[in-house]
Order: sequence, then C-alpha cells, then structure tokens
Amino acid sequence: MNKIKILGITAISIAASILVTSCRDKRSTGWEYAPNMYRHIAYDPDQANPNFADGKTAQVPPKGTIPVGFTRFDFPNDRGGYDSASVVAKNPLPANKKNFEDGKILYEHFCSPCHGKTGEGDGLVVSHGYPAPPSYSKGQSSRGGAMKDLTDGKIYHTITYGVNAMGSYASQLSPQERWKVVAYVHHLQTL
Repeated sequence: MNKIKILGITAISIAASILVTSCRDKRSTGWEYAPNMYRHIAYDPDQANPNFADGKTAQVPPKGTIPVGFTRFDFPNDRGGYDSASVVAKNPLPANKKNFEDGKILYEHFCSPCHGKTGEGDGLVVSHGYPAPPSYSKGQSSRGGAMKDLTDGKIYHTITYGVNAMGSYASQLSPQERWKVVAYVHHLQTL
C-alpha cells in the first residue's frame, strides 16, 4: 500500500470516529475530571435524609456537646454567678510577657475607650458625656468592694456578661483573649 492510501484511511477513520462520537447525547459535557465535585455522595444540610428518624440532614447536636475550641464558663449572669466566679474561676494562662503584651493590646483596643489607657476611667467616651467607669486602682465597684481587689473570676465574669453601662464582650473577645485582658487589668490595679 502506498502512503497516500494509508493517510486517506487514517483520515477517514478519524472523521468517522468524530462523527460517531458527536452524535451522542447533546446534553453530555464529555468526560468529567472529578465527578465527586458535581455529584457528591454526602447529603446537603437542607436535603431530606432517610438515615435519620426525622428525615432531616441537619441535626441538633446531642445534649452536652461542646464545640471544638469552646471553653465553658458555667457561671450564670447574676450576682450569685459573679460571686461564685470570684472564688472558683482562676486565670488558666501563664503569667508571662507574651500574654501580658497581648492583654495590653486587647485592652487598648476594646477597653481603653471607656476605662482609659491607665484604667483611671478617663477614656474618650467620658469626654463625650458618658458616665465615667470607676478607676481600677482607686475606684469602688458597683457590686461592692474596691476595684483594686477584683479577682480573676470577677473581671472575667464582667467582661463576659457586662455590667451597668458596659455591655458583654463575649462576642468580640475569645475566652483566651478575655483571660489576657484580665491579666493586664491586674497590672492596672496596681498603678
């Protein structure tokens, strides 16, 4: 056979295979590189799921479940919880330079607008007509006692739940960040 016949047969074979494969289902996109990306096995949260008695995929976590990274603070937002936290809750973080510096930065960002840079209750909001919070070193707590005598638990409870005009900072500061602020507030109590 000569070369022209071989090339002709090859060209006709290629053309025939293209024609045959192109006449299939028009909705097909061809080969899928990663079919699990298009048709995954897992149920979507809003899909019905026959594996559960109530037929829902999104289930409520079992009672007592604690999310990963969550730290439980089992003191209620009342005077009894405040007093209990005063005795029981202790700062779990080591008293080192890194935690102190982190606490200072967090305090300056979140607390100093009201409490002032040195904790004297002379923050920026006071100059705008808001009532001054008590000084950490000289003031008296609205719950009784001197501010300089506040314990870890009392400060943490107040940051978590708020008191008087101060709102809760639980959504702005993680539990670990709150403990860092507690460590820095103890420094301000001694000034």
